Amino acid sequence: MKFLGKKATAMPLVAVAATLALGAPQAGAQGLFDMLFGGGVRHEPQGEFPPPPKHKPKAPAGGGGGAKISSPSYYTYKADKLVRVDFSTLSAAPQPATPQDAAFVPSATGAAFHDAIASLSDYELYAEPDIAKALIAYYSANPDFIWVNGTSPNNRAQDAVRVLGEAASYGLTPADYTVDVPATTSASTDDAAKLRELVRFEMALSARVLRYAHDAQNGRVEPNRMTGYYDFPAKPLDMVGVLKTLAHTQEVRTYLESRHPQNAEYQALRVELEALQASAENEIVVDPKLLLKPGETSPELPKLLSLIARNLDDDMGGTYGELLSRLATSEVYVPELVPLIKAVQVKEGMKGDGVIGPRTVALLAGTSKADRLLKVQVALEELRWLPSDLGSPRVFINQPAFTASYIDNGEEKLKTRVVVGRVTNQTAFFYDQIKQVDFHPYWGVPQSIIVNEMLPRLRSDPGYLDRAGYEVTDSRGKRIPSSAVNWGAYGANIPYSVRQQPSEANALGELKILFPNKHAIYMHDTPQKSFFKQDMRALSHGCVRLQDPRGMAAAVLGTSVDYVAEKLKHGHSTEDVTRKIPVYVAYFTAWPDLSGKVEYFNDVYDRDTRLKQALDATEAVRSPSS
Repeated sequence: MKFLGKKATAMPLVAVAATLALGAPQAGAQGLFDMLFGGGVRHEPQGEFPPPPKHKPKAPAGGGGGAKISSPSYYTYKADKLVRVDFSTLSAAPQPATPQDAAFVPSATGAAFHDAIASLSDYELYAEPDIAKALIAYYSANPDFIWVNGTSPNNRAQDAVRVLGEAASYGLTPADYTVDVPATTSASTDDAAKLRELVRFEMALSARVLRYAHDAQNGRVEPNRMTGYYDFPAKPLDMVGVLKTLAHTQEVRTYLESRHPQNAEYQALRVELEALQASAENEIVVDPKLLLKPGETSPELPKLLSLIARNLDDDMGGTYGELLSRLATSEVYVPELVPLIKAVQVKEGMKGDGVIGPRTVALLAGTSKADRLLKVQVALEELRWLPSDLGSPRVFINQPAFTASYIDNGEEKLKTRVVVGRVTNQTAFFYDQIKQVDFHPYWGVPQSIIVNEMLPRLRSDPGYLDRAGYEVTDSRGKRIPSSAVNWGAYGANIPYSVRQQPSEANALGELKILFPNKHAIYMHDTPQKSFFKQDMRALSHGCVRLQDPRGMAAAVLGTSVDYVAEKLKHGHSTEDVTRKIPVYVAYFTAWPDLSGKVEYFNDVYDRDTRLKQALDATEAVRSPSS
């Protein structure tokens, strides 16, 4: 669900009496919701709006009847091409009588460095454009070795090479940071050749250290290039500053490791990655797409029964042990097995419908080691897009888990089920700061919903917004009847705003929690409570619907649920959130709970696959010159 802007918060509460006076019967929230939305919502509603008429009216000439507003798209990821570092400006520059960098103090190897850079003229070192630029900028101002003392790599270099070699423990690719280290002793008596080798090592190690620092802090891919659904601010990295720091410290490992996110979730994912890399594959692998109903047959069923038998506790064993022993090899899903499957599903937090589908298989068999490895590596990459310190308190929404949590001082004070965007109306991945809670809110209808979902009906029934409790305003903010607009004259560019008045049937329910962002996404209540009973809850227009909106409002306001209930008795109002509370509208298919246990979730939007493609594109660019 999305909103149009701030103008939807200024007017007083409008009762639904006018709507009821049109002849609508007194009803509960769901009945009123059904009535206002033209009967488009029934037992399992699929959206907030009635479907367009079966016989779509023909739009008048010039009306743009087929116009639509498209959702953000995914792009073919293109990594920055590497460039050859141009050492000509470095070797041609005269050695400064006074160093440009005030922090630079020439060492005993400074003169040797100046002599050695002339041998870089034919050296083919490739790096990312910003890294190539930083190398020349740093060494022009600081013409001396960082990684070499005398005629061999120094301790600083040895520490750096070790850290780069451990990149896999962070889900990175060690080959991206490989540097050929000169031997500490050489049979060659050619001092010029030795110096030539050392200066090339110097430049290569600096280039790869900068790549590592960038990847650790920002990730290997630029997420905003992948899709319009990703929205992350830049995380600037002063690469010349990185080299300055490394030139003046012996704590190379500490510094490079500090470039990674410094939060408990990142460390828990690293522990999980290490355990997965050391573990064996599951010996029982079940088809993850299995769909089996009572009475049907599948050779996958005995595998599932074996997994159930292996994990029986005393209670389940006493009830179903004999049944499992007798039917352990059955490929027919006989009626006797249905209560067992239902019991297992309920124990795992599912509805217990007795149908064996992908979610049941995932809970019993888990995902394969390869899938879990990918999910953890993807999660580590995605965490690098977020602030290193996630903040406390904070709200963390994990879309694949369909949950939202309020976390304070390392404690999950609230966790609630959520509904997120459908695959066709995906919820974006970004972070922001919570600003305000609206009680009995108006709902500013996004232009995309007006055009894509309301307009087909408005062309044949222009007055239905008036009857259904909506307000229409023109570009000057003047309210006009919906019936007075020639809706058939417009395509995707409609010069009117539409908002729904507060009511029991308002699409936002009784409150919304705002964190203003360009995606017009926020958290809110909903009259469609039945959605929270479903396991797969990617069902909204994009906003995040809360099963416990009062609890979340109380948490972010730092007050009680009773206070929120009292506020709701007094109609439409707003209250600012005075504390700094970041909110993460996140997307992680592997995520640790606060105890460090990593849980795995389905990739509902197929974003892991797209990120893997972007990572592969980055590796393809890097590999020829690594």
